[in-house]
Amino acid sequence: MKLHTDGINHTSKKILTTSIIILFLLVVISPIVSSENVPNAILSPIDSIVDEKELHLLRTEHYLFVNATENVDEFHIHFIFPPDYEYQVPILLEIFNDTTANISHYQIEDDADGLNKLINFTINDMQKDESALLHFTCWVLVKNHDFSDLPKDVKFPRRWQLPEETKTWLASTKVVQKRSILIRHKARQIRGIRSDLLEFANDVARYIKWHRFGLFLLQLRLGVFFSQDAKTTLFINGENVGRSHLASAFFRSQNIPARVLLAHNDQGFWTQMHYMVEYYVPDYGWVLLDSTKGETPYETKRQIINRICFPEDEDDTKTDYIFPFMTGEERWLWIDNDHVSPYYVDCDEGSKSQMFSESEVTTDSFTADYAFLLTQMVFHQYEQYLGMNLTGENQDHFQNATIYQKQAMEKLIETDDVNDYIYYMDSAFDEYKEIEL
Repeated sequence: MKLHTDGINHTSKKILTTSIIILFLLVVISPIVSSENVPNAILSPIDSIVDEKELHLLRTEHYLFVNATENVDEFHIHFIFPPDYEYQVPILLEIFNDTTANISHYQIEDDADGLNKLINFTINDMQKDESALLHFTCWVLVKNHDFSDLPKDVKFPRRWQLPEETKTWLASTKVVQKRSILIRHKARQIRGIRSDLLEFANDVARYIKWHRFGLFLLQLRLGVFFSQDAKTTLFINGENVGRSHLASAFFRSQNIPARVLLAHNDQGFWTQMHYMVEYYVPDYGWVLLDSTKGETPYETKRQIINRICFPEDEDDTKTDYIFPFMTGEERWLWIDNDHVSPYYVDCDEGSKSQMFSESEVTTDSFTADYAFLLTQMVFHQYEQYLGMNLTGENQDHFQNATIYQKQAMEKLIETDDVNDYIYYMDSAFDEYKEIEL
């Protein structure tokens, strides 16, 4: 796994530039906009002529227990963190007080792939047979998108018609064996004589859920799952992991870019990780497919996307932490010491994660977009300064800013008022602007 910590990447710079332009236009349209009266400014006559959008405040809570089998010196744990991506933007990372791991430093970093983010925890030494807990939560703002604007009658693309950046997800890998004769044959059967990509996607979604479903129930009953690669899942079905790999293999075999997503969704119980799929629709973009419910398109409000998996992730899989015979899962954490390992039992005891929906508000699209862009700007400031050794007034401004971010979320939960949220996030941004390095 390669990391880079060069600060704000090219995509982030574009977001910031766009955000600043839009915020400038807002000021021109409504000159009274300021950190003191943003809520009033947002309630402008333009609200009555724009569409409505849903904003959702979601968070994922993680319990990560680790055990040391030998005395170890300082080491690092890299754990996935929700990327700033399309319809979601992170807000804050919080460490809970019951954390027992001796964390000397932590920061949010960009992964080398340019899309994903990681939390880099630096942990002080541990003694042999010692256990430690990292208990933390990641807050995320999501704009709901139901994909109702998908075009009709989308033709299957030829490779030359695809954007270059999507072709990465046409690869055949260790767990997505798109070149398998059996997988290609089954994909052709599902496709039939039709030329509509979206019809094919719907049939793929239904197939991966229901085919040999009795074998899946038997595996679940016995607690015995085997390899979650696409070919094995074709033979005996699998968990959401294998279904995601099989769906991706079907899509890729028909020249449709598809990728696995690591997510946490609204299923209402503690788990390890949820696996989903995105497939690329030409002249539109990436569309969500849920591999457990067998549904596509799938609304964005139902989950937090934690990682967009690349072919390299599919070739660097792990054995399942709970089911000893289950292999082929993309990783969501990396520990740089062989004598420290995560501790999982059954998601009642040991490490576990769950997503919680904290607030939902419907507002006009103008206000929703403003809130989303402002959150992006605040997060990139927060991310930049989080790992720095700030002192004096700079540290005061950083602490004040994070307090305002928390107040923004609290107000959204208490009142469902997006204008209060905007006011406090704007106040946070003002504090970050005061930091001088």
